[in-house]
Amino acid sequence: MRKTLQHRFVEFVPDHIEDGILYVSLTYCTAIHLCPCGCGNEVVTPLSPTDWKLTFDGRTISLSPSIGNWNFKCQSHYWIKRNEIIYASRWDKDEIRAGRKKDKKRKKKFYKSSSKNHSTAKSPKRKKGLMSFIESLFF
Repeated sequence: MRKTLQHRFVEFVPDHIEDGILYVSLTYCTAIHLCPCGCGNEVVTPLSPTDWKLTFDGRTISLSPSIGNWNFKCQSHYWIKRNEIIYASRWDKDEIRAGRKKDKKRKKKFYKSSSKNHSTAKSPKRKKGLMSFIESLFF
């Protein structure tokens, strides 16, 4: 079981993923690495407000929340903090189901709120005439 990852910023994910490397594509808002348990599965973590958050402190990378590989046979569960892999407890089927439900609810709320804010944003009323023109020059 691996205990650390190095990070590599890339535009495109390479054809061959090296063990121990966390590839980060800011262009495509994603990170990918091989499962640290050694099973060989590729772990993709999309970077978005509703998925994973990447923190780069100039030297190390952290991802949050934890990574739970529930669809893999290994079902590994871990955090990546400052290039270190911190293993977490395995979840049972009920915990996985509850976690997925919570994630789905959070995403639905985020996108509903996001689209509501976008659609209810009011355009500023335009003033007509000379005063409007003068105000546009100074304000």
